[in-house]
Amino acid sequence: MSVSSPKVVAIVSQKGGSGKTTLALHLATIAVQKKMTACVIDTDPQATAAAWGDWRGDFLPTVVTSPPARLARTIENAGKQGMQLAVIDTPPHAEAAMREAIKAADLVLIPTRPRAFDLHALEGIAEMVNFAGTPAYVLLNGVPARATTMVEDARKTVADLGLETCPVTFGERADFHRSSSSGEVASEIDANGKAAEEVATLWKWVKKALD
Repeated sequence: MSVSSPKVVAIVSQKGGSGKTTLALHLATIAVQKKMTACVIDTDPQATAAAWGDWRGDFLPTVVTSPPARLARTIENAGKQGMQLAVIDTPPHAEAAMREAIKAADLVLIPTRPRAFDLHALEGIAEMVNFAGTPAYVLLNGVPARATTMVEDARKTVADLGLETCPVTFGERADFHRSSSSGEVASEIDANGKAAEEVATLWKWVKKALD
């Protein structure tokens, strides 16, 4: 019996507080809500995603922990268990872990806030993804309301680094913060809220990018 490999999305960022774990959990959960089998692979020693999975209990998606050195084997095992999608959550300030995730991925998402210090931290990742050749997109996260100029400036900075910007942005949403601390996702707090809408829009784009 042949085992198919799952599609792999890696969430990477040099900075802490960029929203990596929240993004990983929301992506894997909406995949499950859309009838895909999906898991989160938590490679961060802090195991924040795994803690969220504990709070969530028996509700999907599955969250598994893996040291970066065993990432390929963990993805292989996910395929054997019938997973169609694996979303890798990586630690900040950990080049080895990020390199392994980028190498294993079909698509890389790099969440960042659209501020100068955060954008500056993209330089190292730009080198990694350009070297690996994996399709990679910067996702502007925590964008303040009506910050059109800030977003335009951020997109220009991203382009100057040789990276592409994801066409979907995430605003500064209370539902994202509330959900992460309760083992839920934004759509389970307010199915009609802006955060849930942004995740749904991102999922459509990610699915097309992976096909």
